[in-house]
Amino acid sequence: MSRLSDAFRDDRPALVTFVTAGDPDVATTAGVLDALVAGGADVIELGMPFTDPMADGPAIQGANIRSLAGGTTTADIMNLARGFRERHPDVPVVLMGYANPMLRRGADWFAAAAREAGVDGVICVDVPPEEDDALGPSLRAAGLDLIRLATPTTDAARLPEVVNSASGFLYYVSVAGITGLQQAQQGSIEQAVARLKQATDVPVVVGFGVRTPEQARAIGGIADGVVVGSAIVEIVAQHGTQAPAHVTTYVRGLADALASARKEAVR
Repeated sequence: MSRLSDAFRDDRPALVTFVTAGDPDVATTAGVLDALVAGGADVIELGMPFTDPMADGPAIQGANIRSLAGGTTTADIMNLARGFRERHPDVPVVLMGYANPMLRRGADWFAAAAREAGVDGVICVDVPPEEDDALGPSLRAAGLDLIRLATPTTDAARLPEVVNSASGFLYYVSVAGITGLQQAQQGSIEQAVARLKQATDVPVVVGFGVRTPEQARAIGGIADGVVVGSAIVEIVAQHGTQAPAHVTTYVRGLADALASARKEAVR
């Protein structure tokens, strides 16, 4: 068992939350991470800022720009993870980002640094399963989960390759587009989750476009977890250094909705 596997329980779907490291500054990010836990988040995705985030919409793009303008470094991100692990020993942390920051010092270095900082898993958006050798062996050797992405365009021929190298959870990107701008229809999400769960025993979580407790509850009734990112990033952008209290309130509403989602599903 691991912190990630413990986060996915039978009684309710997991709430997976995302925030960009260093937005608006490193110290505030630490407070926002604590606020996510206080609100009821089960898994934390800590975004590694990058200049060319191909999968991210305007909210996360803006957060990346602010973070990089403030001088956020990989060392800062690892220190954030390390401090979080000291304060919250049982809450899993996943680094989410792109290959360039992860690989510029080598996959082995990155995996070892992440492991030492208390990180549980990694999502690398632009290293597909077909290029697993670039990062996967180093992460697995360090005991870290490599979380794969499936999308509406992941067909039956490619799906086995996606799920065979996935661990921790499988992240279903519910729209063929960028983060934060739209949400897929519930019916299409239900069909996709059913297909994915037939292909793997790894928990399936759904993200992209989830903003409201009502949306989270509906998806939570069929998936093992729900990812909320852009809406949280927007709260940080709006409130800056005062964001943590607002983040806690918002996340608590999502967590309460997910707690009722599984109860509704098993009646």
